Amino acid sequence: MNSAGRLGPDDIQIDQVDRLLQESARDPDRRAHRFAVLAETAAPTAFARSWRLRRRGSDPMVFEGWVELVRGRAAGRMDDARAAADHCYRAAELSPADPLPWVVLLGILRLMRAEPHQLYAVWREVTARDPWNREAHLQMLRYLSPEECGSRSGQLDFVETLRASAPPVSPSVGVELAALVDEHDRTAARGGVEALLARRLWTNSRAAGALDTALATWPREGYLRHAAALADLNLLAYALVQAGRVREGGAVFGAIGDTVTAWPWSLDGDPVERFTYWQAKAL
Repeated sequence: MNSAGRLGPDDIQIDQVDRLLQESARDPDRRAHRFAVLAETAAPTAFARSWRLRRRGSDPMVFEGWVELVRGRAAGRMDDARAAADHCYRAAELSPADPLPWVVLLGILRLMRAEPHQLYAVWREVTARDPWNREAHLQMLRYLSPEECGSRSGQLDFVETLRASAPPVSPSVGVELAALVDEHDRTAARGGVEALLARRLWTNSRAAGALDTALATWPREGYLRHAAALADLNLLAYALVQAGRVREGGAVFGAIGDTVTAWPWSLDGDPVERFTYWQAKAL
């Protein structure tokens, strides 16, 4: 409220965001997706701090923590990781059943390169509340990578465990392809002969099987029902391009339409330009 007791621009924006999040309160997957998208949008602004200072409750604290995490990812470090983590702990106290404070905390600890026992303690809190949370699984996948605090074998073990336990249409369905794309990018970045042979990674039974399974099911209308389904279809389309199987991807590119995600297309240049080029080839 402003000094005259009327709603100001910030209050109106806060009401709109609060209403949008309340609409998905009973759908943990959609709620997490909306938090993620809104945090990316709000990161260049002071909206998150304004919301926390004007309204009580756990959501404003989680949101500010997520915005700080988005900023930290872009910068490679967080200015005040402790304050962001404290927001998450306070939010978790206020809403004990909510997985999102723990999801954001997982991302913060990953960015801080925390010790594995710290990360796994938070991971258990997330999965106890939301077993197939997409964001949390992607955070763990990258933390376990050889570029961060793990190894290729650690990543593979994580993916194998997920494959054996997750429902085929869970929000974490794209994690295996994300690991394969990461491995392909890692190999190509080495340069030389390895880069030239990077496409061979997609011919081994593990990678080919993952692509075959996704191709047979994901493009079906209504098959993928999680909030980030289009992001995972973009991931599948990109993987088909890297595997030299773009002609098989007509249904995938058709299902995507014109919704382009920055990652993984940005690995090869401008995302919209790369997607448009390959979509034309496939269709």
